[in-house]
Amino acid sequence: MRRSIVLLTIAAVALFLAFNTVAATAQAQEHNKVIDPASNFSGPGLAHTNFHYIIHDQSSDPSNPCGPTCETPASMACVYDVVVQLSGCPIATSTNLPTGGVGAIALVDAFDNPDAVTDITTYASQFGLPTPIFQQVYATGHKPANNAGGWSLEEALDIEMAIATAPAAQIYLVEGATNSFADLYFAESVASSLVAAAGGGFVSNSWSGGEYTGQQTDEKTYFTTPKVTYFASTGDSGINQVGVPSTFATVVAAGGTSFGRDSSGNFTKETWWTGGGGGKSGVEKRPSYQTIVKTIVGTARGVPDISALGDPNTGPAMYDADGGFGWFQVGGTSVSSPYLAGTMSAAGTIFASSSAAHNLFYKELGNARAYAADWNDITSGGSECKVGWDFCTGVGVPKTAKGL
Repeated sequence: MRRSIVLLTIAAVALFLAFNTVAATAQAQEHNKVIDPASNFSGPGLAHTNFHYIIHDQSSDPSNPCGPTCETPASMACVYDVVVQLSGCPIATSTNLPTGGVGAIALVDAFDNPDAVTDITTYASQFGLPTPIFQQVYATGHKPANNAGGWSLEEALDIEMAIATAPAAQIYLVEGATNSFADLYFAESVASSLVAAAGGGFVSNSWSGGEYTGQQTDEKTYFTTPKVTYFASTGDSGINQVGVPSTFATVVAAGGTSFGRDSSGNFTKETWWTGGGGGKSGVEKRPSYQTIVKTIVGTARGVPDISALGDPNTGPAMYDADGGFGWFQVGGTSVSSPYLAGTMSAAGTIFASSSAAHNLFYKELGNARAYAADWNDITSGGSECKVGWDFCTGVGVPKTAKGL
């Protein structure tokens, strides 16, 4: 496939909306502190993002301008065995980059990032990834309003995590008109059609909102396209704080973890990140693939299903031009959802549906040999973290893209 960047150019319409934005000048006073953006909060019928970030002083190391603690595509791929592993997977010297990716990955978000092309190309160039196969799509056909520092930053994060692990995949950024469920669900339908037309793949949603009566109808309408596997962040509020779309039975719910490194920068452990969302749905019934964990979840749908890095204190580097942010460290389950979607794409398997993916994950949970080969069981980070499936990290963390 020819590697090219395509920006879908559509005539914009003027929109007047009031937003809570975060100016870059204000961030100068927030260096080395975890920042929770205004877009992480919402009201009824509105979705919020699931990321947090840390502004560091510009690093003098040209190989990682975010700073020495910021994970790179190579260091994360090493930890998750997506590439040939280097002993210790140190951030500074891990250089093996992912090269795979099949089908398409669509990232569904709200509002517009006018610098999306700049963001993904800058990120790819910085870390030696190939030229992105990228297309920015306005779901309604009209350019949404901008939300710098919030949803715009979220969009940059999503597309960068997708290319970080699946650079050979077609990547779509599908922008909903607003962060209302109605607009995001419409964007979901556009994303699903694009992925299906590409032969299948993955749709990631790094946003969430409260559960509601009748959500099963929306689930069946917008999250069941054949050959599309849906991912969604479980949120960043810890145990017993769950929401849609991650609680949908047709969505792979992505939880969050934290990396441990020693004084030499070597990877030492992966634990649950205490912000990673998990718990029981108040609306969805337990799906058949979770029968194996019925003693834990009871009659309700339990999340997460699987997990990956989410802690902003140990998170990856990212770049965002909109608002003048530049390079910084990021975290939240907004990292894990697109990254896990990319990991599945890198594995080279397009599932017939999200249920097919769920069935594989939970089948391996019940097979000791397969589970040991393909998963890390996260049992530390909190008292809720147990052997096997739990509300911390679900089935666990994929040990390797091979075979999943």
